[in-house]
Amino acid sequence: MKRRAFLKQSAFASSLFFVPGFLKAFENVSPKSFGYKRLVMIQLAGGNDGLNTIVPFTNDDYYKSRPKIALQKNDLIPVSDSLGFHSSLLPLKNLYDQGNLTVINNVGYPNPDRSHFRATDIWQTASNSNQYWQTGWVGRYLDAHGSNAYNAIEIDDSLSLLLKGENINGIATQNPSNLFKLSQDPYFKNVLNHYNDEHLSEHNLGYLYKTMIDAKSSSKYIFEKNKIASNNTTYPNNQFANQLKTTAKLINSGLETRVFFSSLGGFDTHANQLNSQKRLLDIYATSIEAFVNDLKKQGTFNDTLIVTFSEFGRRVKENAGNGTDHGAASNVFIIGNQLKKQGFYNDLASLSDLDSNGDLKYTVDFRTIYDSILKNWLAVNDEQILQHKFNSLDFI
Repeated sequence: MKRRAFLKQSAFASSLFFVPGFLKAFENVSPKSFGYKRLVMIQLAGGNDGLNTIVPFTNDDYYKSRPKIALQKNDLIPVSDSLGFHSSLLPLKNLYDQGNLTVINNVGYPNPDRSHFRATDIWQTASNSNQYWQTGWVGRYLDAHGSNAYNAIEIDDSLSLLLKGENINGIATQNPSNLFKLSQDPYFKNVLNHYNDEHLSEHNLGYLYKTMIDAKSSSKYIFEKNKIASNNTTYPNNQFANQLKTTAKLINSGLETRVFFSSLGGFDTHANQLNSQKRLLDIYATSIEAFVNDLKKQGTFNDTLIVTFSEFGRRVKENAGNGTDHGAASNVFIIGNQLKKQGFYNDLASLSDLDSNGDLKYTVDFRTIYDSILKNWLAVNDEQILQHKFNSLDFI
């Protein structure tokens, strides 16, 4: 096969190369190289309104700021004398009652950015708002502790910055079976048969070949582990639940993966927020409930930590479209069975003392949450990965 023919006909191979995201082989990875804990990161993409998620139903400033979209106490699930869960979050209330939930309020960072893309990059890289990093904090975790393999999977068709390292990247796939079928395509095999062709092994083509070889072995490993596992819970019929269903199956299969990432979009509620957020929070909560039940039934929940974040919250004041505009600080949910401080980790920030843009002032830097996870859950050098020294929180 000539180089020109290879390049011309490599659309299939390229799709396998880019979709899984610089795949590496699993076979020689020791479980101890990453520790024994698993982390599941979930993003509520679009900027979830934390103030209508955990609601201060006794606060007059809340109702004055939101005359049309404020939620009344009788429409909430009270969890304290002053705070209530959105009515769609009954499954989360159940986790709260079982001691499996910690809510961290007012999470943000200095000089927040209100662009979806930039704010997401900041959360995924753990950079300052004026820094532009090309690696995610999970990717740097892989670089530091992954040896010659990766150990993170995004349940999607493209790889987020979160899982990109300088030397090692995670894998992105919606379906392990489809990934394996893709690797078995006759054209893919034909391309690999020409790996020793000196014309094709030079320059970037050699790296492409190596990546494709790793892709083939990795996809087989994941497929073989996945096909012997099963789900022991009925999941809701939606795309997000399917992501968590796949994640649970991979966790329960014994796959040597330490970090999983999924996302649920649609939270950019500039208009008609009440109905949209209610529907999305219901999808999130019922899917999480099924996921946790699945892990509990198969004995893997004790070693799994689930962290839900959004790239920013919303403004305190409603807008003219019965929605809210981009804000800053919001809440983060930590779900697990080894939480040190269950329930609310801290108080909600003042609604009368806002920043200059009318947003809640952050009191918890999101990177202190990452620091705590890296140090106390994944048991690695937090400062090396975050490239800065942060004080840990005491929730895990």
